[in-house]
Amino acid sequence: MPAPKPDPVRHTEIRNAKARHDYFVEEKFEAGIALKGTEVKSIRAGRAQINDAFGRASKGELWLFNAHIEAYAFGNVNNHDPRRTRKLLLHQHQIRKITQALEAGGRALVPLRMYFKDALVKVEIALCAGKKLYDKRDDLKRRVETRELDKALTYRRSH
Repeated sequence: MPAPKPDPVRHTEIRNAKARHDYFVEEKFEAGIALKGTEVKSIRAGRAQINDAFGRASKGELWLFNAHIEAYAFGNVNNHDPRRTRKLLLHQHQIRKITQALEAGGRALVPLRMYFKDALVKVEIALCAGKKLYDKRDDLKRRVETRELDKALTYRRSH
């Protein structure tokens, strides 16, 4: 008997499209996130975005700001605020490491993606350094060169 196919709705992943364009990703962490029930249902439906989100350290805890999780369509009066601040759940040694890096300056805590791991919502966060405009141009140039090289190789193989 073949294994059942994974349900695409249950394996939703929300990505931060701008993160790799705007930042150099240095170190990644997998964090849990404190959510309400209707928020989990909205994420499962793919109704969230983290493009403008960022993390901050406060009083020995990490918080996720500006992440937008749409109000659940079938919720009631007790629905959540879409842009509320959410607590990130990590081990204490990871929190200390991230806090020290943020306090040293020049780095930002950016969410890269939000996904389900079994029934839990996880956020992949990263310590990042900002890119300058010329770094972004170099990346674009490198991508164009790679694409042209791939086209040339494909053309050469077919002829």
